[in-house]
Amino acid sequence: MDVLYGLHPVEEAIRAGVREVDHVSVAREGRRDARMEAVMELCRVARIRVTMESREQLLKHAKTEAHQGIVAFLKERKYLALEDLLNAPVGASGNRFFLALDGVEDPHNFGALLRSADGAGVDGVIVPERRSAPLSAIAAKTSAGASEHVRLAQVVNVTRALETMKKRNIWIVGLDERGTPDYTDFDFRQDCCLVLGSEGSGLHELVKRTCDHLLRIPMAGSVSSLNVSVAGAVVMYEAMRQRRGGTVRAAAESKPQKPRKGLGS
Repeated sequence: MDVLYGLHPVEEAIRAGVREVDHVSVAREGRRDARMEAVMELCRVARIRVTMESREQLLKHAKTEAHQGIVAFLKERKYLALEDLLNAPVGASGNRFFLALDGVEDPHNFGALLRSADGAGVDGVIVPERRSAPLSAIAAKTSAGASEHVRLAQVVNVTRALETMKKRNIWIVGLDERGTPDYTDFDFRQDCCLVLGSEGSGLHELVKRTCDHLLRIPMAGSVSSLNVSVAGAVVMYEAMRQRRGGTVRAAAESKPQKPRKGLGS
């Protein structure tokens, strides 16, 4: 059984209906405000069993005091295959936008990226079997429940997955502090996949070489890069802006354009 805790993650898990909720445990001496009552009503409508337990017992289940008086027990999340993402219908924007994570191991960063991916309308997230944060209760809580809505595919090898996507005419775009051009100069109004590297070392060298383009986020301060979850959110929302009808930054038109790599190169 997977454990989710916190009002928002539990509520979103019930609303999403992606996974079967075995039961929900609520603190016997806990809060009884409108928000908690709304979640209890969702449980009643969905015919989910609700048990009352002590806050100490909930602490044992959640392994944190941040459970907000509610813990849900769900069947284990099953990841999709890469083909499930690639064969899904194209959305209203007319093009697909995916996110691939190359070694993001912090569950807080993972959860924050899933929350941004959901908000930015990403069509699917690809994660490796190894060197990746698990879809844990911490990640789910950080995602504010978005982890239950995002389509997640797990792959054995990120590089091979990216190569497969390139054969399907999807541009592979990595984020790297030494990359060029700036992320606002790239045209996201086409099928593409944004690749983010690990918290410490960034993209693995083989993954970097697989990318068709390496983009950068310009930094005006003393540090050279942003936290991976913040950087990912910045680029995902630029992609969403363009896909909703926005244009590529006008400054890009005055810059000499480098020859673009061919798809599958």
